[in-house]
Amino acid sequence: MKEDKRQQFRKTGRRPKKDPAKIRYTISFNEQENARFLALFDQSGMKVKAHFITSCIFEKTIRTIQIDKGTVDFYMRLTSFHSQFRSVGVNYNQIVKLLYKNFSEKKAAAFLYKLERQTAEMAMLCQKIIQISEEFETKHLKKQP
Repeated sequence: MKEDKRQQFRKTGRRPKKDPAKIRYTISFNEQENARFLALFDQSGMKVKAHFITSCIFEKTIRTIQIDKGTVDFYMRLTSFHSQFRSVGVNYNQIVKLLYKNFSEKKAAAFLYKLERQTAEMAMLCQKIIQISEEFETKHLKKQP
């Protein structure tokens, strides 16, 4: 009777599954079949081979993921360039404030004229970058039906 009470109050350990998978099957492949299986498994992006096999058997949808290293590299470089471009904009605002704070209006206007020319060049560069990225996207990223 004491043992029954102890078992009722014990709440440690993992809870048992309602429908545990107890039945196992084995399969044998030759070298070519194993290479093909591993290639399909890698394309699926799944982490567990058993889940991949059950999804194949029961005709669940299998996702294949193809990663283009060039596209990923382009995206990373474009992201870092965009962050640098934003930091230039922040610095631009700080420079304008400092010019008006520390210099006379005539001197500040002269410096702002130089800064304005550089800003115009930077805007043209930005337009070229947008154009190149749009061309890249239409040629390489969008799937053509």
